[in-house]
Amino acid sequence: MDAKPIIAPSILAADFSRLADEVAAIELAADWVHVDVMDNHFVPNLTIGLPVVQSLRKATSMPFDVHLMITDPERWAPGYAEAGAYNVTFHAEACENPVALAKTLRAAGSKAGLAIDRDTPVEPYLELLPYIDTLLIMTIKAGFGGQAFMPEMLDKVRDVRRRIQAKNLEVRLEVDGGIAADTIVQAAEAGADAFVAGTAVYGAADPAEAVRRLRALAAEASPSHD
Repeated sequence: MDAKPIIAPSILAADFSRLADEVAAIELAADWVHVDVMDNHFVPNLTIGLPVVQSLRKATSMPFDVHLMITDPERWAPGYAEAGAYNVTFHAEACENPVALAKTLRAAGSKAGLAIDRDTPVEPYLELLPYIDTLLIMTIKAGFGGQAFMPEMLDKVRDVRRRIQAKNLEVRLEVDGGIAADTIVQAAEAGADAFVAGTAVYGAADPAEAVRRLRALAAEASPSHD
């Protein structure tokens, strides 16, 4: 599998009144656009939903990496795949049958991702890796932007990377939470190859340049780097 680092700026940190412009600002630099969907139920915050994703889909050709922090993902997740999302990630804590939902998402046209929140052990889900395309490890508590990176979560990343390598699986290992120039190196060294960055990108004077810098740091720190 191509181990080139994926940088996915989170529009949670963007100006919501100018979302199309904010995506355009990183279009030539970033790999994916990370879309945080929160329902004020699974997590305390409320963000954007399917209508905004459908509208934004018309404004850019960039791959959408949709992160559903919602209850009942079985009901809502397929709609995001049908709306043209590249990858739809749902939370292990919110889903009774992740393998079935992953199959549904793939049938609807997207890749399937499984997210593991801060307080959830990853071991019970390692057996599901062959059935998904992306495993997202939260390096903060899901539901709020701007939190500080938790390096203790990297043990989960190492565990997942070992399993991916042992089974020779084609699974993206994504991290989300507090990713910036100083923390992306730690996450890449632990084995992550996809990185969600919010404030580090949209809080920068030049978001595209911030993306390029993050990718260079991740590539240099990756264990697969020669």
